[in-house]
Amino acid sequence: MFNLDMIHSFTETERVLYDYIMQHKDTVYYMRVRDLAEAAHVSPASVIRLMKKGGYESFAEFKLEIRNQHKQVEQQAVFDTKEIVDEFFNRTLSNDYNKQLDKAVEMIHTAGLVIFLGIGTSGILAEYGSRQFFNLGQRTFFVKDPFYPLGHSREDFTDSVAIILSVSGETEQILEQTEILIERGSKIISITNTSGNTLAKHSDVNLAYHLTPETINKTVNITSQVPVAYLVETLARKNYAKRQNRI
Repeated sequence: MFNLDMIHSFTETERVLYDYIMQHKDTVYYMRVRDLAEAAHVSPASVIRLMKKGGYESFAEFKLEIRNQHKQVEQQAVFDTKEIVDEFFNRTLSNDYNKQLDKAVEMIHTAGLVIFLGIGTSGILAEYGSRQFFNLGQRTFFVKDPFYPLGHSREDFTDSVAIILSVSGETEQILEQTEILIERGSKIISITNTSGNTLAKHSDVNLAYHLTPETINKTVNITSQVPVAYLVETLARKNYAKRQNRI
C-alpha cells in the first residue's frame, strides 16, 4: 500500500491520516472521502493528496485494495510470526529509526532512574523490560497497575526517564500517568504501534513499530508484541554498552 520511503516522507497530517487508516481498515472501505476526513480530523484535500502520493487514481481504487487486504486477513486466523518479524524489520527499521534509538539511549544513559509503565500485555512487557535493565545494572522500577498512585507521591522525577508501552497510545489511564510524570520532570520515551497518537505526541522520543493491527472477534487486540520486546532489549543492551564505554 505505502512503502517505507513514502511513510518516512509523510507530513504530520499525512501520518495522522495513515495511522487512522491502518487502525480502521475494516470500516474505511465503507467511507466517503468526507467521512474519512472527518473521522481522522483532517481535510478532504489531505485525503486526496495521500491517495495521489500512494499512486492511486482515485479514492475508490484505494478502498478496493483496502477491502482485498482485509478479506485476506479475515481468511487467516492470525499472522504467522515470520510475517510479523519480516514486516517490522523490513518496513520499519531504517537508518532514521536507528537515530531515534540512539537518541533514546542517550536519554536513558544520562538518567538516574528508568521507569517502565504499561497496562495489560504492555504491563507484562514493562515488567520484563525493567528486569532486563536491572540485570544490566540500571536503577529501575515498573508500574503495571493503571491506578498506581504516582500523583500522590512527592517524588521529583527530574533525573528520570519513563519508557511507556502502549499499542494504541490512547489509553486514558496511561495518558494520565504520563501527564503526572511530565509534570514531575521526567523525560518520556514511548513505544507504540503508530506515531500519530496522543502518547507519541507527548513524548520526547517515540518508537513506533507500524504493524498491521490484529483483532479477534473485533474486540480482542492481539497485535504482536515481538517488536516491543526487540526494542526494549535493544535499548537495554545499547545502554549497557554505553555505560561500559563501548559506544
